[in-house]
Amino acid sequence: MTTHALNRTSRLRNLSVTALATTAAAAAALTLTSTSAHAAETKQPTAPAVAKATTSGDTQGNSGYTNNLDGWIKESLAIMKAKGIPGTYEGLHRNIMRESSGNPNAQNGWDVNAQKGTPSKGLLQVIQPTFSAYHVAGTANSLTDPVANITAAANYAADRYGSIDNVNSAY
Repeated sequence: MTTHALNRTSRLRNLSVTALATTAAAAAALTLTSTSAHAAETKQPTAPAVAKATTSGDTQGNSGYTNNLDGWIKESLAIMKAKGIPGTYEGLHRNIMRESSGNPNAQNGWDVNAQKGTPSKGLLQVIQPTFSAYHVAGTANSLTDPVANITAAANYAADRYGSIDNVNSAY
């Protein structure tokens, strides 16, 4: 192998190791912690009916929203609007793609929360105590339900950062 090829291979190896280390560090920081529930939770006692969405298919459920990432985000936005929780499609989508790549069954099994027995789960990688504290009435009481996960995480982000739109990294 020539010196040029060896240098190139060495640079590629270094870049790969750096990328893996950066990804691991970012993933370790991608967890939510629990604090008191957002005030919007008590603003309106009723919520729109929410169909359970548990697969990534594209058929419409009883809610009229498609049972895929686009539909889950749109359904969450409708609930958020009714509850006074700020956020946009773009903000939700950006954070979902960073946290889970759109996989509603994503689970972090290795970070500090997981080591303590409380792994981050779902589209926005929420831990159970945070989900319980920020759960929005009218959504499924299931951490991995896509609409419930999105809505609870947006409620948390609104309380902590003003809006999910203000979250551009681990939160």
